[in-house]
Amino acid sequence: MSEKLNIVVLGGGESGVGAALLAQRKGHSIFLSDGGNLKSEYKSTLEKETIPFEENQHSIDKILQADLVIKSPGIPDSIDLIQHIKKADIQIISEVEWAYRHCPGKIIAITGSNGKTTTTLLTYEILKNAGLNVSLVGNIGKSFAAAVNDDPDHYYALEVSSFQLDDTKDFKPYIAIITNITPDHLDRYENRMELYVKSKFSIAQNQDEKDFLIINQDDAESTKYLSTNSVNSQLLPISIKHPLEKGAWVNSNNNTIILNNQEAMNINELALQGKHNTYNSMASGLASKLLGIRKETIRESLAGFDNIEHRLEAVLQIYGIEFINDSKATNVNSTWYALESMQKPTIWIVGGVDKGNDYSQLYPLVKEKVKAIICLGKDNAKLHNELEDKVPFMIDTQDMNEAVRIAYKLGDKGDSVLLSPACASFDLFEDYEDRGRQFKNAVRGL
Repeated sequence: MSEKLNIVVLGGGESGVGAALLAQRKGHSIFLSDGGNLKSEYKSTLEKETIPFEENQHSIDKILQADLVIKSPGIPDSIDLIQHIKKADIQIISEVEWAYRHCPGKIIAITGSNGKTTTTLLTYEILKNAGLNVSLVGNIGKSFAAAVNDDPDHYYALEVSSFQLDDTKDFKPYIAIITNITPDHLDRYENRMELYVKSKFSIAQNQDEKDFLIINQDDAESTKYLSTNSVNSQLLPISIKHPLEKGAWVNSNNNTIILNNQEAMNINELALQGKHNTYNSMASGLASKLLGIRKETIRESLAGFDNIEHRLEAVLQIYGIEFINDSKATNVNSTWYALESMQKPTIWIVGGVDKGNDYSQLYPLVKEKVKAIICLGKDNAKLHNELEDKVPFMIDTQDMNEAVRIAYKLGDKGDSVLLSPACASFDLFEDYEDRGRQFKNAVRGL
């Protein structure tokens, strides 16, 4: 892209500021617009780099002068501003698309409803331990555009959401991974699951026969999509249920992971235990194998990995009661995995902003494993309607300290207290990280 463009960046968070910095470096004219308050760190960066910006408003006349708009993934297409831009026939792309257009390295892109953060981190860890120049970017780490702007690397482990994929045009990762697809964010997709699935699979829309797509063959929505749709890339499945001719699977004894017909490691050696983490480890291990990384490096990395914050994170054990922070579980499927992994009687802290959740898939696990439910949210009516008859005790709270204190009083030696909300956080907290930190602080304050 040699000509100088008039570029407007919508949204002044991590991705927006990263996109603006990269655009400025490439010699384009930049204006950043945010409808809310900019964080002080981002405002300081824009001021230091003399990038014009506005906050708490969108100046439509100025925005409509753009040759190209780079949109934050948090801005839905349905708002009037985006409709005005589309009517003006101005191209809208995501920060991921913008970074890709200037990226010199190979991209390993990971998406999915659950497990994408863990899989991205595992992939990054293996590549780093193999001595490769690799950046951790996307929804975790710095923004993709900021990484490309600062110090272009040979490899990028990129976590990408469906919202970011929706505004890609030419994006073409060398290796794409779809961890699984379960209902989430359906309000952005006309409450139609098929549109959400299509969005996830757009990660592979520009791939060719030299590229790879890793999918979970045990995932119903992924296999359903592929039964009626084809991809141009080399398709590599993973499974813990069935042996495969290629890809990654668990052997007939259900204890050894096979990566492209080579034994990799025993499941019990994995640092991250549980079925969901076996999938995550297989996907990252298979991607690394495709990049020529030695089996020993893959095994050592997967065995020595430290769990990520806010995802089934062990906090403390107090008088024999174990406290676990799973604040990152913002949908039902994530919470299903958390409950499935519980080996002790569980006091479950759940609630927040419901995204059209279907809790029925949790009923068997709740009946089997949960001794009490503590609702943490402004509106807990749906949780009561769905789950109250499944447990002996259920109570409402609107404060993390109160929720943790009640959980502690209800607990007995040998119990677990699990924060796994299955909901978004923004009714009572800034984000899931704030929710998780408040949980940990409340536990430490007992």
